[in-house]
Amino acid sequence: MKDPYLVLGVARTASDDEIKKTYRALARELHPDLNPGDSKAESRFKDISAAYDFLSDPAKRAQFDSGEIDASGSPKRGAWRSRSGPRAGAGDPRAGFGGFGDNVDDILAELFRRKQKGQSQAHAKARTRGGDVRHTLTVPFQEAAAGGTKRVTLMSGRTVEVRIPPGSTDGQTLRLKGQGHGADDGALPGDAFIELKVEEHPYFKRRDLDVLLDLPVTVQEAVMGGKVPVPTIDGKVMVTVPPGSNTGAVLRLKGKGIAGPHGTRGDQLVTLSVVLPDDADFRQLVEKWGPRHGYDPRAKAGIV
Repeated sequence: MKDPYLVLGVARTASDDEIKKTYRALARELHPDLNPGDSKAESRFKDISAAYDFLSDPAKRAQFDSGEIDASGSPKRGAWRSRSGPRAGAGDPRAGFGGFGDNVDDILAELFRRKQKGQSQAHAKARTRGGDVRHTLTVPFQEAAAGGTKRVTLMSGRTVEVRIPPGSTDGQTLRLKGQGHGADDGALPGDAFIELKVEEHPYFKRRDLDVLLDLPVTVQEAVMGGKVPVPTIDGKVMVTVPPGSNTGAVLRLKGKGIAGPHGTRGDQLVTLSVVLPDDADFRQLVEKWGPRHGYDPRAKAGIV
């Protein structure tokens, strides 16, 4: 073995703590578990372990410093062996851990944590991920509400199928794992993040899981009542307008709203809006009807 001080890179006057600290730093760097397949690192680890094993023995260090033995532990002055002799296992690459005393658990724990966290240099290249890509996808209102599938060409040039979950909202981001940029040396690709932009609908609006609709109705439908067609995100349905309905009356279509979690679904709220006809006969009818009836909706509402 070479001069143990030179192997560890410490001065001959170094304290036991300095030698221990230096060895621990080198052991973390060169341990075979952190450098699989690296023969140079393994050889260097054996050397520093043997050097530390040598210098951590006070008697052996003293004999070496006084010139009684050489770096291999052999006597220099005719003696067959130094007073203490080299300890068993001095050349074993893991024997050096014995010199740590109570700190051996700290070293092993640290090596285990590094291994668990995937910080091994041997696996660092395999864990390197490629870059993520981002894309904005415009989705029609009804498709966002009901869900669907769209084909998207990403900036990377790759075309992917994007599943739009039912009840998707404006600004929601979908993650497509492994659909980002590839990485060098066979590393894992990044992810693709798709931000949804939900288009405004001509007459539907959304409030949480409910769909809102302002529905124009005629004077006759409002006064006499009747069935009228009403659009929903699932298609048209026939809805009964109660007789005597006014503007602002709300009809609830249960279960005709947006899909929610665990199979739930919102409602569609239909707000009636009475629209007067642009017709001369209707105006004449109202002119004749008005003076004969005490019709004052403001007084009825308490507004005087």
